[in-house]
Amino acid sequence: MKIAVCDDDKVAREHIVSLVKEQIKDAEIMTFATGEEMLKAQNNFDISFLDVEMREISGMDVANHIRQKEQGNTKSIIIFVTGYEKYMNQAFDVSAFHYLLKPIDEEKFRNVFGRALNELYAAEERTKRYILVRNSGTQQKVYIKDIYYIESANKKVIIHTRTGILDSYGKMDEWEQMTGSGFYRCHRCYLVNMEQIVSYNADTIKVVNGDKLILAQKKYNDFIRQYMKYAKDGGIVNV
Repeated sequence: MKIAVCDDDKVAREHIVSLVKEQIKDAEIMTFATGEEMLKAQNNFDISFLDVEMREISGMDVANHIRQKEQGNTKSIIIFVTGYEKYMNQAFDVSAFHYLLKPIDEEKFRNVFGRALNELYAAEERTKRYILVRNSGTQQKVYIKDIYYIESANKKVIIHTRTGILDSYGKMDEWEQMTGSGFYRCHRCYLVNMEQIVSYNADTIKVVNGDKLILAQKKYNDFIRQYMKYAKDGGIVNV
């Protein structure tokens, strides 16, 4: 596991490193005194602890750069550790995992870092999950993370994935059970992978590939509840 600590205050950097080492002994930890140093390292970190106000390149700029570099739905964890509350709203724009204020509350840090580790482990497990799809007379392995959504049309089930479209059969209720809690039945004809959602409104859900799915009016409130629960439980959120 690779962890970055970027802060122009040496004492703060050392404090964060010591707290990290309390919970995970074998992590590869790199420290940086400026945002520029961290970007020059060109490393892909699993978790980044970022101060916000630093010389030249701010922690928010570093976070934006990290997000722009990331491919598909693979998202590292960003935790801001700063003395300023005023940047909290901007942290949501880069899908920050948490926003910790200085001076660091050590108990809160341990709790947040522990949850971040749990999310990483859960994300790793999600990448291994797959279903078997009968397509053109053969069984094909399809990884859950690669499915955008599943559609029922003309007595067929159409699986829209990152690698293409597959035709299969079965009832949507059965597909709902197979895919599990990371999917939501937003309409009788659509089952969406919540990991792939990029935006939504009262009647439409848009997924990563640009397709727009119908969100049944009567399901809107339930969708919001389920999506918030999914996010709280550590699901990948792109909205």
